[in-house]
Amino acid sequence: MIDILLLIAGLALILVGANYLVDGASHVAKRLGMSDFIIGMTIVGIGTSTPEMVVSFASAIKGNADIAVGNVLGSNIFNVLMILGITALFTPIALTSNNIKKDIPFSLLAAFVLCVMGCGTWLDGAAVNSITRVNGIMLLSLFGVFMAYTIYSGSSQAALADGGAAQEELSGSKKLPSVWVSVVMILGGLCGLVFGGDMFVNAASAIARSLGVSDAVIAVTIVAGGTSMPELASCLVAALKKNTDQALGNVIGSNVCNIFLILGGSATIHPLVMNGVKPLDLITLMVSSVLVFLFAFTFKKKSIDRIEGAILVCIYIAFVVLTLRSL
Repeated sequence: MIDILLLIAGLALILVGANYLVDGASHVAKRLGMSDFIIGMTIVGIGTSTPEMVVSFASAIKGNADIAVGNVLGSNIFNVLMILGITALFTPIALTSNNIKKDIPFSLLAAFVLCVMGCGTWLDGAAVNSITRVNGIMLLSLFGVFMAYTIYSGSSQAALADGGAAQEELSGSKKLPSVWVSVVMILGGLCGLVFGGDMFVNAASAIARSLGVSDAVIAVTIVAGGTSMPELASCLVAALKKNTDQALGNVIGSNVCNIFLILGGSATIHPLVMNGVKPLDLITLMVSSVLVFLFAFTFKKKSIDRIEGAILVCIYIAFVVLTLRSL
């Protein structure tokens, strides 16, 4: 019971800390003259993945690769199957040509790269499936390419679409907090993330031991669902506001960030042996990514409708049931 309370308390600290960190950093960035678009693609985009980042980095430092990798795997599966599925049930998710040509393929590439690393024993006869420091640096490099291309292409589109209106809106009537308040928010958010992440990882490991299951199973289910709460909340709000493009971008950006940045950074801190990763996890990750790509072309409608959303949710339920039955 105490471990469950610590798990919840740790998650709460992570979520609150991430919120304050993103808000504080956004305020500072606006004072430095950065546009809303760039802030959204960098600070806010990475910010929604901060809980996964903290949990995986803390796990890597402690040498617990099962939670570090399982957290990312489970979060990406949860993001696509549950978050996109539930969002599509609220309102169909329209897909732009940019989503189809760039965003979704990049997400598919990230899933494919992770699956290849998880099949090293079958592909090249490696002793164990692992993400080495060299692999980690490669993943971080891919994240740099993704961010550079996204900012460049997005900035060009925003400039063509908005002209000078964006800067006028940026300097609108909404008053920003003072610099020292923003700095306090950033420092407070970091403290919440650090202490909350440590508490969360320790509690999750203790629960896994008490239940007699592996850290990887706990990470793929409970930990992944908990750290994906920021994405779920933001996507549901976007769906209620009929802003489905934002919901899709949040999920895809988070998934790419999870694999390239978080796993890349975790492996650079400490090589990750993927002993706890099961074929079912990798297959589900790949199937979920391919499905989103295929849904973009079904019936030439370029959207994820309610039926397809229901399919995604059902697949996630089946994944959880199969995971628990394998214990």
